[in-house]
Amino acid sequence: MPATRVHLVRHGEVHNPDRVLYGRLPGFGLSDLGKQMASASAAAWHDAGVDVRRIVASPLQRTQESAAPWAQAYGLEVALDERLIEPTNRYEGQPPGFTKRSLGRPTEWPWIANPFRPSWGEAYESIANRMLAAVDTAWGSVDGGDVVLVSHQLPIWMVHRRLAGEPLWHDPRKRRCDLSSITTLERVPATPNGRFTEVGYADPAERLRASAIDEGAV
Repeated sequence: MPATRVHLVRHGEVHNPDRVLYGRLPGFGLSDLGKQMASASAAAWHDAGVDVRRIVASPLQRTQESAAPWAQAYGLEVALDERLIEPTNRYEGQPPGFTKRSLGRPTEWPWIANPFRPSWGEAYESIANRMLAAVDTAWGSVDGGDVVLVSHQLPIWMVHRRLAGEPLWHDPRKRRCDLSSITTLERVPATPNGRFTEVGYADPAERLRASAIDEGAV
């Protein structure tokens, strides 16, 4: 039988003193607080007896470091899946306020021409499709038990909105996908092709978030 559940785990706080949009840029690992958050996330599931059989992560440093406590807790290796990666974004490396600055830069106007796509980076539809393909692969990769996928805020939020039947365009300030949070999916056999549904959201690192800085996500 395939997996029972698939858990989408966001990485912990990133060391980003200049508060730039880090995107896929190298060298952006977890802060000390971020490592605590990742450990709290893994410990919550392990202590609750969740039967994790496989751990898969995006290839970026912050997700690899966030997957490490899970691997240690469950005695598993971390597999990589490029489909879990952060989307591309033309504003990588820039501080907050980049889209407003584009209004005064005619060469950048094409970047902000269509916020519903969005035109400054990978299309929302593309993100949702690759993430759900990764979820489907994960679901069939084990013989029972659960699979953990460590990814990023926007990719996880695209899965949430697609499964909820909501438009993929949205206000980034209203995403319910906090640092080291866990979004849980199950497959519904009675639906066409056994589509996935969201069955839970947990925030094990909530107590650590008061001093966390969550800026720089795509």
